[in-house]
Amino acid sequence: MDPLSLTTLLAAAAMAGWVDAVVGGGGLLLLPALLVAAPGVPVATALGTNKLAAIAGTSTAAVTFARRTGVDWAVVGPAAVLAVVCAGVGAALAGSVPAGAYRPVVLVVLVAVAVFVLVRPRLGTVSVPARRTRVRVVVAVGVAGVGIALYDGLIGPGTGTFLVLAFTALVGADFVRGSAMAKVVNAGTNLGALVVFAASGHVWWLLGAAMAVCNVAGAAVGARMALRRGAGFVRVVLLVVVLALVGKLGYDQWLAG
Repeated sequence: MDPLSLTTLLAAAAMAGWVDAVVGGGGLLLLPALLVAAPGVPVATALGTNKLAAIAGTSTAAVTFARRTGVDWAVVGPAAVLAVVCAGVGAALAGSVPAGAYRPVVLVVLVAVAVFVLVRPRLGTVSVPARRTRVRVVVAVGVAGVGIALYDGLIGPGTGTFLVLAFTALVGADFVRGSAMAKVVNAGTNLGALVVFAASGHVWWLLGAAMAVCNVAGAAVGARMALRRGAGFVRVVLLVVVLALVGKLGYDQWLAG
């Protein structure tokens, strides 16, 4: 890899760490950057190397959030344990699902998310404790620890965003606390997927370690910025990331190739 490509990739890793720490979706930046910087790299290897970088940044953000804001461990604890297993299953199946099979579904979900956030401007601006019922907690654990974790192992980009929305809509967390909860579960999904990719030899350890350092730096800045600026800031970043994901997946579906 030439120096310019490496520098660009490390800068993308830092920016991805920032985005992931605030609201998730850093894979939208880092995976394409990795595929461009290393033409011909197997998709599984790109995913595995990305997970090595992402788990470092996500864990850093999770620790920062946990120290500064409350984390609902009754929800994220079981979800994170399930996420390790389910993301590993997704990673094991990653090569068997064609991109064309999931893009339309994810696009519909993302558009629905954007509309949902736009038409409900108060969503996530304040916490709604009354929404945290026993049934909703069970549903949130299942959605985050099984459904979203499986998606992260299979595909990846947007996982943190989906987790934030799940915790905000299902158990009434505000965007800052929802983002904190998302980081814990996302660390679990990254771990589960990384173990599977590593076991099958699909991780470039040296490059991934360099990306991880930059990802950690970006995540540390992003987590502190989200905590300092609050839920309104996270909401704006969330919308930007969702719209960017819609644009990227729409381009891949209808215009690429």
